Amino acid sequence: MSRARGDGDGLQGVIDFVEDAVPFEPGYYNEAYLGRRVAARMQRRDADDHDDYRRILERDDDEREALLDALTINVTGFFRDPDMWADLRPVLRELCEENGRAGVDVWSAPCADGREPYSLSMLAADDRGVDERRVRITAIDISEEALAAARAGVYETTRTTNIGEELSPLSDPTAYVEQEEDVFRVRESVKSRIEFEQYDLVRDGPKADMDLVFCRNLLIYIDTEYKGRLFETLRDSLRPGGYLVLGKTETVPPGMREEFEPVAKRSRIYRYTG
Repeated sequence: MSRARGDGDGLQGVIDFVEDAVPFEPGYYNEAYLGRRVAARMQRRDADDHDDYRRILERDDDEREALLDALTINVTGFFRDPDMWADLRPVLRELCEENGRAGVDVWSAPCADGREPYSLSMLAADDRGVDERRVRITAIDISEEALAAARAGVYETTRTTNIGEELSPLSDPTAYVEQEEDVFRVRESVKSRIEFEQYDLVRDGPKADMDLVFCRNLLIYIDTEYKGRLFETLRDSLRPGGYLVLGKTETVPPGMREEFEPVAKRSRIYRYTG
């Protein structure tokens, strides 16, 4: 990443420190995104400038963890973009029918606080055309804090998040979550289909023979120089005939479009033709 002038030198100092001190590779992300996330943490800590904030990072382990959490992509929700989940139902049914006893392997990358993989697990159980016992979900994230929240599976309705409304696509949400006032706990039956794993999507490379890969709303934050490499990781994780789901504003890079067939264009669901 190039060094900016003026106060940008201060931002670069924070970025350099992050690169050395926490398990995060800032060079893969565009500078505007990094600047916004750092500025938000600076405001929370009343830092006078970037140099002041770097000094806080040097002495405060908790703030380093908080910054790492802020830098990793953690905006999510149960059944975010309901149209996509509606379009995914026939894909999941087809995979279950096609694979039979071999089952269906899914990768949620990154999983943030777990609501995406939990949504898939709930959808599998809620759809009569899907054998949820044969659905296996691997959910990854670079942030151990995000993974801890995901494994706990506890979510709360707030002024900006209505968990009950998020779960409305399900025929009976109480079959999948326990509710006590504004607190929702994911049931063990939903959790049983998911394995959470700390993983760096760029550095650690592809998985293998996945039937379905979710990578939604990550590519828009990645610096142009690295998007191709990240997308190769996604492609190489899929078996021929597997499916890839991107975010609503993302698309397959021009050089790889011949390898991916749009299945539900509005929902960015693609089939890998191999």
